[in-house]
Amino acid sequence: MGRVYNFSAGPAVLPEEVLKEAAAEMLDYRGCGMSVMEMSHRSSMFQQIIDEAEADFRKVLGVPDNYKVLFMQGGASLQFAMVPLNFMRDGKADYIITGQWAKKACAEAKRFGDAEAIASSADKTFSYIPDVTNLPIREGAKYLYICENNTIYGTKYHTLPDTKGVDLIADQSSCFLSEPVDVSKYAMIYGGVQKNVGPAGLVVAAIREDLIPTDDLPDVPTMLQYKIHADAGSLYNTPNCYAIYICGKVFKWILDMGGLTVMKQRNEEKAALLYDFLDNSKLFKGTVRKEDRSLMNVPFVTGSEELDKKFVAESKAAGLENLKGHRSVGGMRASIYNAMPKAGVEALVSFMEDFEKKNS
Repeated sequence: MGRVYNFSAGPAVLPEEVLKEAAAEMLDYRGCGMSVMEMSHRSSMFQQIIDEAEADFRKVLGVPDNYKVLFMQGGASLQFAMVPLNFMRDGKADYIITGQWAKKACAEAKRFGDAEAIASSADKTFSYIPDVTNLPIREGAKYLYICENNTIYGTKYHTLPDTKGVDLIADQSSCFLSEPVDVSKYAMIYGGVQKNVGPAGLVVAAIREDLIPTDDLPDVPTMLQYKIHADAGSLYNTPNCYAIYICGKVFKWILDMGGLTVMKQRNEEKAALLYDFLDNSKLFKGTVRKEDRSLMNVPFVTGSEELDKKFVAESKAAGLENLKGHRSVGGMRASIYNAMPKAGVEALVSFMEDFEKKNS
Protein backbone atom coordinates (compact mmCIF):
# COMPACT_ATOMS: atom_id res chain seq x y z
CA MET A 1 0.00 0.00 0.00
CA GLY A 2 1.29 3.49 -0.88
CA ARG A 3 0.91 6.61 1.25
CA VAL A 4 -2.66 7.44 2.20
CA TYR A 5 -4.29 10.85 2.55
CA ASN A 6 -4.07 11.31 6.32
CA PHE A 7 -6.73 13.65 7.73
CA SER A 8 -5.70 13.03 11.36
CA ALA A 9 -6.02 15.93 13.81
CA GLY A 10 -2.60 15.12 15.28
CA PRO A 11 -0.08 13.60 15.10
CA ALA A 12 -0.73 14.59 11.54
CA VAL A 13 0.51 14.64 7.96
CA LEU A 14 4.01 16.03 7.35
CA PRO A 15 5.48 17.31 4.07
CA GLU A 16 6.67 14.36 1.98
CA GLU A 17 9.83 16.25 0.97
CA VAL A 18 10.76 16.62 4.65
CA LEU A 19 10.19 12.93 5.39
CA LYS A 20 12.29 11.90 2.39
CA GLU A 21 15.12 14.21 3.44
CA ALA A 22 15.03 12.88 7.01
CA ALA A 23 14.99 9.30 5.68
CA ALA A 24 18.08 10.00 3.58
CA GLU A 25 19.87 11.38 6.65
CA MET A 26 18.60 8.76 9.09
CA LEU A 27 21.82 6.73 9.39
CA ASP A 28 24.34 9.44 8.67
CA TYR A 29 23.58 13.12 9.23
CA ARG A 30 25.76 15.21 6.90
CA GLY A 31 28.70 12.86 7.02
CA CYS A 32 29.04 12.68 10.81
CA GLY A 33 28.46 8.91 10.78
CA MET A 34 25.44 8.91 13.09
CA SER A 35 21.76 9.76 13.20
CA VAL A 36 20.44 12.95 14.82
CA MET A 37 18.65 10.54 17.18
CA GLU A 38 22.04 9.39 18.49
CA MET A 39 23.72 12.76 18.66
CA SER A 40 24.70 14.51 21.90
CA HIS A 41 22.58 17.59 22.53
CA ARG A 42 25.82 19.21 23.75
CA SER A 43 27.61 18.68 20.42
CA SER A 44 28.44 21.55 18.08
CA MET A 45 26.50 19.74 15.35
CA PHE A 46 23.26 19.71 17.35
CA GLN A 47 23.86 23.30 18.47
CA GLN A 48 23.89 24.21 14.78
CA ILE A 49 20.60 22.32 14.23
CA ILE A 50 18.78 24.12 17.07
CA ASP A 51 20.26 27.54 16.22
CA GLU A 52 19.19 27.17 12.59
CA ALA A 53 15.72 25.97 13.63
CA GLU A 54 15.26 29.00 15.87
CA ALA A 55 16.53 31.43 13.23
CA ASP A 56 14.20 29.96 10.59
CA PHE A 57 11.22 29.95 12.99
CA ARG A 58 11.86 33.64 13.70
CA LYS A 59 12.03 34.30 9.96
CA VAL A 60 8.85 32.33 9.17
CA LEU A 61 6.74 33.94 11.90
CA GLY A 62 8.44 37.35 11.95
CA VAL A 63 9.26 37.05 15.65
CA PRO A 64 10.46 40.42 17.05
CA ASP A 65 13.88 40.60 18.75
CA ASN A 66 12.37 41.21 22.19
CA TYR A 67 10.75 37.76 22.20
CA LYS A 68 12.43 34.58 23.39
CA VAL A 69 11.88 31.43 21.30
CA LEU A 70 11.77 28.27 23.41
CA PHE A 71 11.66 24.59 22.43
CA MET A 72 10.05 22.67 25.31
CA GLN A 73 8.71 19.22 26.09
CA GLY A 74 5.45 18.06 27.67
CA GLY A 75 3.11 19.01 24.85
CA ALA A 76 0.70 21.93 24.91
CA SER A 77 -0.95 20.39 27.99
CA LEU A 78 2.07 21.18 30.18
CA GLN A 79 1.73 24.83 29.16
CA PHE A 80 -1.71 24.85 30.79
CA ALA A 81 0.20 24.77 34.12
CA MET A 82 3.37 26.64 33.13
CA VAL A 83 1.49 29.73 31.96
CA PRO A 84 -0.30 30.46 35.28
CA LEU A 85 2.67 29.31 37.39
CA ASN A 86 4.92 31.86 35.67
CA PHE A 87 2.54 34.67 34.77
CA MET A 88 -0.47 34.67 37.12
CA ARG A 89 1.69 35.10 40.29
CA ASP A 90 -0.72 36.30 43.02
CA GLY A 91 -2.92 37.97 40.45
CA LYS A 92 -5.85 36.92 38.31
CA ALA A 93 -6.13 35.37 34.85
CA ASP A 94 -9.07 35.47 32.44
CA TYR A 95 -9.92 32.72 29.96
CA ILE A 96 -12.24 32.43 26.95
CA ILE A 97 -13.65 28.92 26.66
CA THR A 98 -14.11 27.79 23.06
CA GLY A 99 -13.49 24.06 23.44
CA GLN A 100 -11.86 21.26 25.41
CA TRP A 101 -8.34 22.68 25.43
CA ALA A 102 -9.25 26.17 26.67
CA LYS A 103 -11.51 24.51 29.25
CA LYS A 104 -8.65 22.28 30.44
CA ALA A 105 -6.23 25.22 30.51
CA CYS A 106 -8.62 27.25 32.67
CA ALA A 107 -9.24 24.31 35.04
CA GLU A 108 -5.47 23.86 35.41
CA ALA A 109 -4.94 27.58 36.16
CA LYS A 110 -7.63 27.41 38.89
CA ARG A 111 -5.33 25.01 40.78
CA PHE A 112 -2.85 27.84 41.25
CA GLY A 113 -5.00 30.91 41.76
CA ASP A 114 -7.83 33.13 40.65
CA ALA A 115 -8.56 32.03 37.08
CA GLU A 116 -11.98 32.61 35.57
CA ALA A 117 -13.85 31.98 32.33
CA ILE A 118 -15.17 35.35 31.18
CA ALA A 119 -16.77 34.14 27.92
CA SER A 120 -17.74 30.75 26.51
CA SER A 121 -19.44 29.05 23.57
CA ALA A 122 -20.29 25.88 25.51
CA ASP A 123 -24.02 26.61 25.12
CA LYS A 124 -23.90 25.53 21.46
CA THR A 125 -21.30 22.74 21.67
CA PHE A 126 -18.51 25.23 20.92
CA SER A 127 -19.76 25.70 17.35
CA TYR A 128 -18.92 29.43 17.33
CA ILE A 129 -16.49 32.00 18.76
CA PRO A 130 -18.07 34.30 21.37
CA ASP A 131 -18.21 38.06 20.80
CA VAL A 132 -14.81 39.36 21.93
CA THR A 133 -15.28 43.08 21.28
CA ASN A 134 -16.29 44.10 24.81
CA LEU A 135 -15.19 41.43 27.26
CA PRO A 136 -15.70 41.72 31.04
CA ILE A 137 -11.93 41.60 31.67
CA ARG A 138 -11.34 41.75 35.41
CA GLU A 139 -9.28 44.41 37.10
CA GLY A 140 -5.96 42.87 38.13
CA ALA A 141 -6.01 40.23 35.37
CA LYS A 142 -2.41 39.45 34.40
CA TYR A 143 -3.38 37.96 31.03
CA LEU A 144 -6.24 36.88 28.79
CA TYR A 145 -5.87 33.33 27.45
CA ILE A 146 -7.36 31.90 24.26
CA CYS A 147 -7.08 28.71 22.23
CA GLU A 148 -7.00 30.34 18.81
CA ASN A 149 -8.03 27.40 16.65
CA ASN A 150 -10.19 24.68 18.13
CA THR A 151 -9.13 21.35 16.67
CA ILE A 152 -12.11 19.33 17.89
CA TYR A 153 -14.82 21.82 17.01
CA GLY A 154 -13.37 23.43 13.88
CA THR A 155 -13.59 27.08 14.99
CA LYS A 156 -11.02 29.88 14.66
CA TYR A 157 -10.70 33.43 15.96
CA HIS A 158 -10.61 35.60 12.83
CA THR A 159 -10.48 38.73 15.00
CA LEU A 160 -8.38 38.79 18.15
CA PRO A 161 -10.08 39.81 21.41
CA ASP A 162 -9.96 43.41 22.58
CA THR A 163 -7.91 42.75 25.72
CA LYS A 164 -8.29 46.32 27.06
CA GLY A 165 -4.52 46.49 27.53
CA VAL A 166 -4.13 43.09 29.24
CA ASP A 167 -1.50 40.71 27.81
CA LEU A 168 -2.85 38.13 25.35
CA ILE A 169 -1.63 34.52 25.49
CA ALA A 170 -2.63 32.11 22.72
CA ASP A 171 -2.44 28.38 22.27
CA GLN A 172 -2.08 28.18 18.49
CA SER A 173 -1.35 24.45 18.31
CA SER A 174 -3.71 23.59 15.45
CA CYS A 175 -3.25 26.77 13.38
CA PHE A 176 0.48 27.10 14.06
CA LEU A 177 2.33 28.58 11.05
CA SER A 178 -0.74 28.27 8.81
CA GLU A 179 -1.02 32.01 8.07
CA PRO A 180 0.81 35.29 8.76
CA VAL A 181 0.63 36.48 12.39
CA ASP A 182 1.48 39.81 14.02
CA VAL A 183 3.43 38.39 16.96
CA SER A 184 3.60 41.80 18.68
CA LYS A 185 -0.15 41.59 19.41
CA TYR A 186 0.54 38.68 21.78
CA ALA A 187 2.53 38.41 24.98
CA MET A 188 3.01 34.71 24.23
CA ILE A 189 2.18 32.32 21.41
CA TYR A 190 2.80 28.62 21.71
CA GLY A 191 1.95 25.47 19.81
CA GLY A 192 2.28 21.74 20.22
CA VAL A 193 3.98 20.90 16.92
CA GLN A 194 2.29 17.55 16.20
CA LYS A 195 -0.55 19.08 14.19
CA ASN A 196 1.13 21.34 11.66
CA VAL A 197 4.89 21.32 12.13
CA GLY A 198 6.53 18.11 13.35
CA PRO A 199 6.48 14.94 15.47
CA ALA A 200 4.65 14.85 18.81
CA GLY A 201 6.38 15.76 22.06
CA LEU A 202 7.61 19.29 21.36
CA VAL A 203 6.19 22.76 21.99
CA VAL A 204 7.56 25.92 20.38
CA ALA A 205 6.82 29.19 22.14
CA ALA A 206 7.51 32.85 21.46
CA ILE A 207 7.38 34.84 24.72
CA ARG A 208 7.90 38.58 25.18
CA GLU A 209 11.03 38.90 27.28
CA ASP A 210 9.66 41.35 29.87
CA LEU A 211 7.00 38.79 30.79
CA ILE A 212 9.49 36.14 31.93
CA PRO A 213 10.14 36.38 35.70
CA THR A 214 13.75 37.43 36.28
CA ASP A 215 14.07 35.74 39.68
CA ASP A 216 13.95 32.09 40.64
CA LEU A 217 10.39 31.12 41.61
CA PRO A 218 10.87 29.04 44.79
CA ASP A 219 7.37 27.54 44.63
CA VAL A 220 7.66 26.45 40.99
CA PRO A 221 9.54 23.27 39.91
CA THR A 222 12.74 24.16 38.08
CA MET A 223 11.64 22.52 34.82
CA LEU A 224 8.40 24.57 34.82
CA GLN A 225 10.13 27.95 34.88
CA TYR A 226 10.44 29.74 31.53
CA LYS A 227 13.52 31.59 32.81
CA ILE A 228 15.42 28.30 33.18
CA HIS A 229 14.73 27.32 29.55
CA ALA A 230 15.34 30.82 28.22
CA ASP A 231 18.68 31.21 30.05
CA ALA A 232 19.84 27.80 28.79
CA GLY A 233 18.78 28.34 25.17
CA SER A 234 16.26 25.46 25.44
CA LEU A 235 19.13 23.13 26.44
CA TYR A 236 18.77 23.03 30.23
CA ASN A 237 18.14 19.28 29.94
CA THR A 238 18.17 16.93 26.95
CA PRO A 239 15.52 18.36 24.64
CA ASN A 240 13.44 16.50 22.07
CA CYS A 241 16.37 16.60 19.64
CA TYR A 242 14.82 14.69 16.75
CA ALA A 243 11.57 16.69 16.85
CA ILE A 244 13.55 19.96 16.80
CA TYR A 245 15.51 18.66 13.79
CA ILE A 246 12.31 17.75 11.89
CA CYS A 247 10.63 21.06 12.78
CA GLY A 248 13.72 22.85 11.48
CA LYS A 249 13.22 21.09 8.14
CA VAL A 250 9.52 22.06 8.11
CA PHE A 251 10.42 25.72 8.78
CA LYS A 252 12.76 25.58 5.75
CA TRP A 253 10.01 23.91 3.70
CA ILE A 254 7.61 26.76 4.56
CA LEU A 255 10.24 29.36 3.60
CA ASP A 256 10.94 27.52 0.32
CA MET A 257 7.21 27.43 -0.45
CA GLY A 258 7.08 31.23 -0.13
CA GLY A 259 6.37 31.74 3.56
CA LEU A 260 3.14 32.15 5.50
CA THR A 261 1.38 34.35 2.92
CA VAL A 262 1.61 31.49 0.43
CA MET A 263 0.66 28.96 3.15
CA LYS A 264 -2.50 30.92 3.87
CA GLN A 265 -3.45 31.07 0.16
CA ARG A 266 -2.93 27.32 -0.18
CA ASN A 267 -4.93 26.64 2.98
CA GLU A 268 -7.78 28.92 1.88
CA GLU A 269 -7.99 27.15 -1.49
CA LYS A 270 -8.15 23.71 0.15
CA ALA A 271 -10.71 24.79 2.75
CA ALA A 272 -12.89 26.49 0.10
CA LEU A 273 -13.10 23.23 -1.87
CA LEU A 274 -14.46 21.39 1.15
CA TYR A 275 -16.69 24.13 2.58
CA ASP A 276 -18.23 24.89 -0.84
CA PHE A 277 -19.14 21.24 -1.21
CA LEU A 278 -20.62 21.11 2.32
CA ASP A 279 -22.66 24.28 1.74
CA ASN A 280 -24.24 22.78 -1.38
CA SER A 281 -24.61 19.19 -0.23
CA LYS A 282 -28.01 17.66 0.53
CA LEU A 283 -26.50 14.91 2.70
CA PHE A 284 -23.52 16.46 4.52
CA LYS A 285 -23.46 19.62 6.57
CA GLY A 286 -20.78 21.54 8.45
CA THR A 287 -21.23 22.06 12.19
CA VAL A 288 -19.61 25.49 12.61
CA ARG A 289 -21.04 29.01 12.22
CA LYS A 290 -19.73 30.20 8.84
CA GLU A 291 -17.83 33.28 10.05
CA ASP A 292 -15.92 31.23 12.63
CA ARG A 293 -14.78 28.35 10.43
CA SER A 294 -11.25 27.02 10.72
CA LEU A 295 -8.99 26.56 7.68
CA MET A 296 -7.35 23.62 9.44
CA ASN A 297 -10.11 21.43 10.95
CA VAL A 298 -13.43 20.84 9.23
CA PRO A 299 -16.09 18.87 11.16
CA PHE A 300 -19.20 17.66 9.30
CA VAL A 301 -22.12 15.25 9.78
CA THR A 302 -24.77 13.45 7.73
CA GLY A 303 -27.40 13.65 10.46
CA SER A 304 -27.45 9.86 10.78
CA GLU A 305 -25.06 8.01 13.10
CA GLU A 306 -25.38 4.92 10.95
CA LEU A 307 -24.41 6.79 7.77
CA ASP A 308 -21.55 8.54 9.58
CA LYS A 309 -20.13 5.13 10.59
CA LYS A 310 -20.55 3.83 7.04
CA PHE A 311 -18.78 6.91 5.66
CA VAL A 312 -15.82 6.51 8.01
CA ALA A 313 -15.44 2.81 7.16
CA GLU A 314 -15.74 3.27 3.39
CA SER A 315 -13.48 6.34 3.26
CA LYS A 316 -10.78 4.40 5.11
CA ALA A 317 -11.03 1.60 2.57
CA ALA A 318 -10.59 4.26 -0.15
CA GLY A 319 -7.27 5.45 1.37
CA LEU A 320 -8.74 8.47 3.20
CA GLU A 321 -7.57 7.92 6.77
CA ASN A 322 -8.61 9.29 10.17
CA LEU A 323 -11.86 11.03 9.22
CA LYS A 324 -13.78 9.96 12.32
CA GLY A 325 -14.90 13.02 14.31
CA HIS A 326 -14.09 13.60 17.96
CA ARG A 327 -16.48 11.78 20.30
CA SER A 328 -17.82 15.08 21.69
CA VAL A 329 -19.04 16.23 18.26
CA GLY A 330 -19.55 12.90 16.46
CA GLY A 331 -19.68 12.65 12.70
CA MET A 332 -16.52 13.29 10.72
CA ARG A 333 -13.62 15.73 10.78
CA ALA A 334 -11.08 16.46 8.08
CA SER A 335 -7.87 18.09 9.34
CA ILE A 336 -6.27 19.72 6.33
CA TYR A 337 -3.04 21.15 7.70
CA ASN A 338 -0.24 22.83 5.69
CA ALA A 339 1.20 19.50 4.50
CA MET A 340 -2.13 18.12 3.21
CA PRO A 341 -1.87 18.45 -0.59
CA LYS A 342 -4.77 19.96 -2.53
CA ALA A 343 -5.11 16.59 -4.27
CA GLY A 344 -6.02 15.05 -0.88
CA VAL A 345 -8.93 17.45 -0.41
CA GLU A 346 -10.02 16.90 -4.02
CA ALA A 347 -10.00 13.14 -3.41
CA LEU A 348 -12.10 13.62 -0.26
CA VAL A 349 -14.68 15.83 -2.00
CA SER A 350 -14.90 13.40 -4.91
CA PHE A 351 -15.48 10.52 -2.46
CA MET A 352 -18.15 12.55 -0.63
CA GLU A 353 -19.96 13.30 -3.91
CA ASP A 354 -19.98 9.63 -4.77
CA PHE A 355 -21.12 8.63 -1.26
CA GLU A 356 -23.96 11.15 -1.42
CA LYS A 357 -25.23 9.77 -4.73
CA LYS A 358 -25.22 6.22 -3.40
CA ASN A 359 -26.81 7.04 -0.05
CA SER A 360 -29.38 9.75 -0.76
